[in-house]
Amino acid sequence: MEETFVINNGSCQITKKSCNRNSHHMLPVVDWLSDIPKTTVESLVEVQFKNTRKGYYCNNNQLPLEKGTIVIVEANSGYDMGEVTLVGRLVEVQMKKAHINTERYEIRNILRIAQEEDIQRAADAHAKEQATMIQARQLAKSLGLDMKIGDVEYQGDGTKAIFYYIADGRVDFRQLIKVYAETFRIRIEMKQIGARQEAGRIGGTGPCGRELCCSTWMTQFSSVGTNAARLQNIALNPQKLAGQCAKLKCCLNYEIPTYEEAIKKLPSRHQHLETKDATYYFFSSDPLKEEVTYSTDSHYPANLQTISVKQAKDIIDMNRRGEKPLSLGGKQSSVETTAVDYQNVVGQDDLTRFDKKKHEQHANHKTNSSRRRNKPNRNRS
Repeated sequence: MEETFVINNGSCQITKKSCNRNSHHMLPVVDWLSDIPKTTVESLVEVQFKNTRKGYYCNNNQLPLEKGTIVIVEANSGYDMGEVTLVGRLVEVQMKKAHINTERYEIRNILRIAQEEDIQRAADAHAKEQATMIQARQLAKSLGLDMKIGDVEYQGDGTKAIFYYIADGRVDFRQLIKVYAETFRIRIEMKQIGARQEAGRIGGTGPCGRELCCSTWMTQFSSVGTNAARLQNIALNPQKLAGQCAKLKCCLNYEIPTYEEAIKKLPSRHQHLETKDATYYFFSSDPLKEEVTYSTDSHYPANLQTISVKQAKDIIDMNRRGEKPLSLGGKQSSVETTAVDYQNVVGQDDLTRFDKKKHEQHANHKTNSSRRRNKPNRNRS
């Protein structure tokens, strides 16, 4: 990997590409306090390693650190190299957000600013990660373990490697660690990750045409349930709701607060409307348009009419006063047009869209052949 280094006063900074593979790909936390002049040297900094792995370290050596500085930090044994992604008072906010207790969490020190030889040694170690991952997968398969090695990360000094694996259940990899240690001649650490984290490490493009959120800016994953799709009136189609990780798409959670705020303005589903011509029951709603559709039958769509939320609340107030309007005064709609018809808005990518035409052509061919066989021959004597 080609890199450009700038050495100033014993410090080493990378101007074009980061020394950590894919570390420049993840967007860091926005430091809104960066314009405030600094009066003291930062005591706590956030350091990012490969992909989303981060740590918090003390600057006991009073080094002049800023975002983008490549530093050498303490590790369990030896040292590691990472990039400073956050300094200042926001570091304590991030530690609190990550539930890191300074009394229980061992905060290691930053040893020095990385020199050119440190960066070259780390680059040589990272160059072996791809070949190590492929060989590690083969060794795990030979032992019959139900697991998948998703990624390998070498420590900055090249003496240790973290093997990220994916497994559905508990895996006894004690024998596997012995085989890895004998094969690669390094210290081994096994770390289990989920399907979302694997997708973030691999990367890709989503159906929206943009890069995956998990590989660009997301660093923490929240659970996504089918209730998020129901809340937004999205069809519960697993093929459309699942992302490349085979889990529900994280973007389903993005608009939930907007829908929850809009749903609060809707009248109750159990509140029916009384008019002089009929009684109307709640059928469906469009929270963003602030429209409600009512039916004259409580179980089936019949005589559907769509009115605004304001009109529905006005009629509810009239019913409470004992009054009944002549009609709802909404938009009359038939069952066929009002029935929920979910369409694929992402390019009409149904895999069976061509089968219908072929089936129709085949059926028409069979029908025409049958007619020709049954047609009487008038030329016969």
